[in-house]
Amino acid sequence: MRAYNFSAGPATLPTEVLTQVQEELLDWRGKGVSVMELSHRGPEFMEILATAERDLRALLAIPDHYRVIFCQEGASAHWDMIPLNLLQGRSRADYIETGYWSYRAIEEGRRYCQVNIAASNRRDKFCALPSFEEWRLDPGAAYVHYCSNETIDGLEFNWIPDVGKVPLVVDMSSHFLSRSVPVERFGMIYAGAQKNIGPAGLSLVIIRDDLLRTPAPGTPFLMDYHAQVLANSMLNTPPTFTIWVAGLVFQWIKRQGGLEVMDRQAQQKSELLYTTLDRSGFYRTTVKPADRSRMNIPFHLLDPVLDEVFLREAESRHLLQLRGHRMSGGFRASIYNAMPVAGVHALVDFLEEFERHYG
Repeated sequence: MRAYNFSAGPATLPTEVLTQVQEELLDWRGKGVSVMELSHRGPEFMEILATAERDLRALLAIPDHYRVIFCQEGASAHWDMIPLNLLQGRSRADYIETGYWSYRAIEEGRRYCQVNIAASNRRDKFCALPSFEEWRLDPGAAYVHYCSNETIDGLEFNWIPDVGKVPLVVDMSSHFLSRSVPVERFGMIYAGAQKNIGPAGLSLVIIRDDLLRTPAPGTPFLMDYHAQVLANSMLNTPPTFTIWVAGLVFQWIKRQGGLEVMDRQAQQKSELLYTTLDRSGFYRTTVKPADRSRMNIPFHLLDPVLDEVFLREAESRHLLQLRGHRMSGGFRASIYNAMPVAGVHALVDFLEEFERHYG
């Protein structure tokens, strides 16, 4: 049987997509070759790339004055690419600290500019988002950066900050395509693939036209957003296989009913799991309920002596990758788009059974 994979990333992919990949891996559309062997300059792959972009634009209703870039690196590379491209001669940028990944972006940003941490929840041990009333934005900032879903800490923004005319830049890696978003509210959206998009090795950028300018002197050419747009994401050989699979995932989401269905299922799955954890005296969660992530749900046993027993018994039931991040310990269930509701029910059944046996 196929296991339920709760990994934060690389994450589970839709079985339907994996089956199609399997069926077409050796012979793509009767060409007698794998999609991995197609020339990235040939008409076949150019159509794959164009279709993937069209489907992504349709899913998110991306306005015409935004460009889509398929990048050959993970989302963390953009922590450097963003200041190199968006500072545009300015020396300051605003960053919001809400967990580990936003902290890492801050540390990279400091290589290039004066970082103003406009808000932070560090004093709350990353258990709640800082309210917008606490934000101290710099009107002279080149951009405002935040992470809208913290994968490790289990926090998710359910609102979009209003930062005026300053470009709003967001790392949406771990809840990208789980709900509709008004793209026009952002200057730039970026996301790593290995959550809701496809295999690792790809990241996506959605960027407004007016932000595509000549980057800082010395910027490596592969890190130049404007050059990437002009080259149609092909300054060098793109990750063709990953783009193909991402395109299949976009089509799968459309067949399921689009982002409204993904949003509704995300709410259903997360409520089911949180309800089970909340009514138990055996497990504990730390994130403020209003700020909880629908994608990444960290939790702990009250008695950590049982942690390894929990993981062994979960694995014996084909419930995999539940160990928490090394920085936070405990457990974490990541329930991205491709995790079926049945998988969450199986986890809930196990949680209740484990509590009955050891509680």
